[in-house]
Amino acid sequence: MTSPNDRSQKHHLWRPYTQMKSAAPPLEAVRTHGSRIVLADGRELIDGIASWWTAAHGYNHPHIRAAVAAQLEAMPHVMFGGLTHAPAERLAARLAALLPGDLDHVFFTDSGSVAVEVALKMAVQMWINRGVSGRTRILSFREGYHGDTLGAMSVCDPDEGMHRRFGAYLPAQVFCDLPRTAAQVAALDATLAAERATLAAVIVEPLVQGAGGMRMHPPEVLATVARLAERHGLPLIADEIFTGFGRTGTLFACEQAGIVPDILCLSKALTGGTMALAATVATGAVFECFLSDDPAAALMHGPTFMANPLACAAANASLDLFEGEPRLRQAATIAAALADGLEPLRDLPQVADIRVLGAIGAVQFRAPPDLADLKRRFLARGTWVRPFGDIVYLTPALTIGADDLAHLLEAMRAVVAETAP
Repeated sequence: MTSPNDRSQKHHLWRPYTQMKSAAPPLEAVRTHGSRIVLADGRELIDGIASWWTAAHGYNHPHIRAAVAAQLEAMPHVMFGGLTHAPAERLAARLAALLPGDLDHVFFTDSGSVAVEVALKMAVQMWINRGVSGRTRILSFREGYHGDTLGAMSVCDPDEGMHRRFGAYLPAQVFCDLPRTAAQVAALDATLAAERATLAAVIVEPLVQGAGGMRMHPPEVLATVARLAERHGLPLIADEIFTGFGRTGTLFACEQAGIVPDILCLSKALTGGTMALAATVATGAVFECFLSDDPAAALMHGPTFMANPLACAAANASLDLFEGEPRLRQAATIAAALADGLEPLRDLPQVADIRVLGAIGAVQFRAPPDLADLKRRFLARGTWVRPFGDIVYLTPALTIGADDLAHLLEAMRAVVAETAP
């Protein structure tokens, strides 16, 4: 039972992406296990989105929990300015070994948005350190999303994205359509040529534009972006914050296109959804632009909790699980189940498209549905699913059991079918 004092405490919370005047009260979570969220009222919900795509191994995995507990006993945190520690050094070396090509230099932060901010700063300062002026803009792609901080917002879709109200406040960037057609390839090539003198980099979400609408593109499109960026001498930033760590069926989405970006961003599933941690990883060519006798040529960024030892311990434990347990095979099993389970919805008049890639399944409506009603219907079926815009999607833990996954798909079919066209 909630006491008056508890209700007063809830009043002080300002919640994310929420209109606080009219929003329904949030559900109180008290415990998690596997793919389940346990609420204060005793209900258990099957989590269909892995807590914003982070809990790749499910909740409360004993190996990660033990690693964090051991690190807590030894050293929960120490500043990374002038000091180092084994968990961060080990994690950086392991990421460098797993990532394609010579992505060998790891800068740790504590959120995906900040990882993108650092990537943008790396690209801009790289040109400054080379003595080249005027290269301050980024080419990004329409329908994309890269985060909520200032620089990250500026490379999100400027017209349809959630940050369009900030347009006058944001740095002016360059936008193109992803090159899916010959005409779009030519347009991207022409834009890169025309704007080259002002561009610092190209940024892309490999294979899936996540929060922009779960919009998927084949590896050939990503390879084209990489080829054109290289043709015009521009570094390529791959935002793998959503796609990294098995979500698309390979450990990193870039692998499917056979490309090596110059800078790559990671977060979300990096710690298996246990702790806040992110990484911006650069190739040797980028890193060498910051090696100088001039102190001002150093990368000017330093989060207070950079390379937090607890988070690094969790991430190392998560990598142990990717190495020792069949996560990619589990992703393939989920992909097959999503494809089979969602396909019956394709013929409904209210459904515009069904998209599946790896452990991602999305249903797109022809018109935006009543999101609050959809959320209530999913809750009534014991599931935690968070539709947005005209999309309802599933991104479950890679470890989800067959029965829980079947329950999610049954709920998805029922709720979508009940939604009036």
